[in-house]
Amino acid sequence: MEFIDSKLVEYVELHSTKEHEVLKKLSRETQAQVMMPRMLSGHLQGNLLSLLSKLIQPQCILEIGTYTGYSAICLAGGLTKNGKLHTIDINEELETITSKYFALAGITENVVQHFGNALHIIPTLNEVFDLVFIDADKINYIAYYNLVLPKVRAGGLIIADNVLWSGKVIDERELTKDADTKALHLFNEKVSRDERVETVLVSIRDGLMLIRKK
Repeated sequence: MEFIDSKLVEYVELHSTKEHEVLKKLSRETQAQVMMPRMLSGHLQGNLLSLLSKLIQPQCILEIGTYTGYSAICLAGGLTKNGKLHTIDINEELETITSKYFALAGITENVVQHFGNALHIIPTLNEVFDLVFIDADKINYIAYYNLVLPKVRAGGLIIADNVLWSGKVIDERELTKDADTKALHLFNEKVSRDERVETVLVSIRDGLMLIRKK
């Protein structure tokens, strides 16, 4: 998932805001107890999510794919007073960890957790979102985008994770045999050509697509 030399990654981390102790603890627990810990946003990406949220100062955030709550904690750092972050995950078993760390981060009152199929939950949310983070099943990225774009305010930001998919999106063999790779490539193609938005694909970790609604 890293596209630059590991020593350079260390240098970048050294010259970025230090990881919060709550996030460090969450990262360690995720690595030790949860399957597929690479799904965690991590220090650098978490810093970027936090900084973008603080620049936007959102009143309402939507996150599709909570996992163990690392990215939610980062995103919540930019919420305005009494702002809300709605976060959706298919795996209800992770609630013990997410609730624990949301409490440690002091954001419990700002977070609304939803469990179930995001494709069914999103249409029930009567909110206007300032910021949306998509980091769930890759096969449905286009469906999520189509559902959330009408709910994002003009000038709002959608962020999609894993859009480089460990570099597979430029591998012709992977595009023909792997459904997730094909889905992410089609998503990247769709949003980059969508005249309703402006985009930049950032090659941090596994790739982030930043999408601003015009």
